[in-house]
Amino acid sequence: MENISTFSSDFSSLSLFVALIVTVLCCFSAVFAVQSFRFKKSKPVQSDGANSSEKSCKCACSCKGVGGGGNFDLVADTAHLNGGTSGAGEMVEKSPVLVPAEQQSGASMMEQLVPEITTHALSYLDYPSLCRLSMTNSLMRKAANDDNAWKALYHKDFTLEQDSITPVNGWKAYYAATRAIMSVNNEFYNIIRGRSLPQMGRLWFNADYVKCVHASGELFTGYNAVMESWQIAFNWEQAVDFQIRDVRARVLTGVAWVTMKAYVDVESGPFHVTNVFEFHNGRWYMVHHHSSVMLNGEAEQQILLG
Repeated sequence: MENISTFSSDFSSLSLFVALIVTVLCCFSAVFAVQSFRFKKSKPVQSDGANSSEKSCKCACSCKGVGGGGNFDLVADTAHLNGGTSGAGEMVEKSPVLVPAEQQSGASMMEQLVPEITTHALSYLDYPSLCRLSMTNSLMRKAANDDNAWKALYHKDFTLEQDSITPVNGWKAYYAATRAIMSVNNEFYNIIRGRSLPQMGRLWFNADYVKCVHASGELFTGYNAVMESWQIAFNWEQAVDFQIRDVRARVLTGVAWVTMKAYVDVESGPFHVTNVFEFHNGRWYMVHHHSSVMLNGEAEQQILLG
């Protein structure tokens, strides 16, 4: 009887122990199942998020306008446009992408032309048109800043005499410098037409080496003497309206000279004129003016040639 009770007690303890183990195992199984279910449920969401982020990164548009309904900035993906995959094959097929078409509209047509044809096409543009073209986009800026285009424009607007030179800063800078000298030279004749001594004083460089030779042949040296000569000319001479022809300019780093033919009237005849300018304090000043009457034979030839 005692053995039976002992056996019953041991059996009860063993059953309790086994039940405890089974309960613990069941708890672990339940926790594992719940975690597995949550993982499977959340995995597609993460995948979609990954795909969406991948699409937003590898798609041919960066959505700067999202949320405001604004415009999208289109940016071509180099790998896709060149046939690369980089893990998202469907995006290659979905983006025949309008970006290349937009980037190549107009600009690429000019870029794909051979340089000779491009230069010839741009040579028909004038100075303002070529400047406006350079401000449209980067490809047009590159075409409009081509040195050959500015060389052709220089020859068309100014002279063919300087075809063999190579400007230090390129033909565009040389063209701009020549236009500046032409503007100062025109200002000189406008001052003569307006008979303004103060403006003439501002045009000349105040130095003792400046020189002025009027059509009479008289030489004046030094700033004060030159200004006195112009004062006499403005007081005694009638107002004249020069017609300037055959203007030629040569521009160097700090000095430039302009040659031309000046026509006033039949009695005084045409003149050969040379003006020399120096660059000081950010602007051009006149330092030399020489005017001389053409020879009779040369003047008659100029009239016949028109």
